[in-house]
Amino acid sequence: MVFMAHAARWARKQAMRVAVQTLVVLALSGCSNQAKTTLANNTMPPPKATPDQIQTERAEKKDNLGAKKKGELPRVLVFTKTKGYRHKNIPEGVLALREIGVENFVVQQTEDSGAFTTENLNRFSAIIFFSTTGDVLNKEQQSAFEQYIHLGGGFVGIHAAADTEYDWPWYGQLVGAWFRDHTKVILATVLREDKTHISTVEFPDTLRREDEWYRFKTNPRKNVHVLMNVDDQDLGEFTMNGDHPISWMHEFEGGRTWYTAMGHTKETFLEPEFRKHVLGGIMWAMGDVGKSKRSETLIQPEVKANIQLENK
Repeated sequence: MVFMAHAARWARKQAMRVAVQTLVVLALSGCSNQAKTTLANNTMPPPKATPDQIQTERAEKKDNLGAKKKGELPRVLVFTKTKGYRHKNIPEGVLALREIGVENFVVQQTEDSGAFTTENLNRFSAIIFFSTTGDVLNKEQQSAFEQYIHLGGGFVGIHAAADTEYDWPWYGQLVGAWFRDHTKVILATVLREDKTHISTVEFPDTLRREDEWYRFKTNPRKNVHVLMNVDDQDLGEFTMNGDHPISWMHEFEGGRTWYTAMGHTKETFLEPEFRKHVLGGIMWAMGDVGKSKRSETLIQPEVKANIQLENK
């Protein structure tokens, strides 16, 4: 009797399986090719990811930013495209970035906006806008850069990076402020506000130096952490009502931003204090706080004449 009961159940299951297969065949006969494929494969739409799954995926992508093989230095992308005024010190500045990167990071320079894809940007631990000007990225490239920052990427802006992408509000928030106008190259006093940040810890409390001093459309102080300011009394008509930030940093939408308005002249990039300042900013933006190695090139920069730097 038990055997007969098992046999009956097995027969019913087989009959049900045959019936289902018959219905599928009948359904396929009146479906489009796409529907036939779906029914035949018995596929279902993938379930929506949970918030925890989304967060985990983002964390994994963030960990892969600038991923490198064991023993390799991290990479930084130096972007120098200009659609407005072009600074004559860009070659010297890129050379200085290569020199201060020794033992810390590898510099790849480009003026090709096509480098701003999600896949390519993820190869770098920081993106440096060095005296870019004007509208340098299209909508798709802007979107890729925003995603890079959201995943924890680092941004460093030097000098005219604040004279870039005026029609892209997100970029203005990333940098902290937009350029308004500037002095001629004159002597002014830089005042250190933060004495402990990696980019200012070796900078003197006050330093008289020559540069082209930017005035900004808005004061960034309420939205950023100011590292240094310039004495407004030295700037004639180009003041900011007694509060004139010149270098700052902040965490922004998952990433890190560091900016300095200094860096107009060729001589700037031969100054040991400025080199240490920029090196610290890059290391902080990459997340490697306190890990930089002070190369001798910081103290005695190598001066080379007529050097041609190849864009990559």
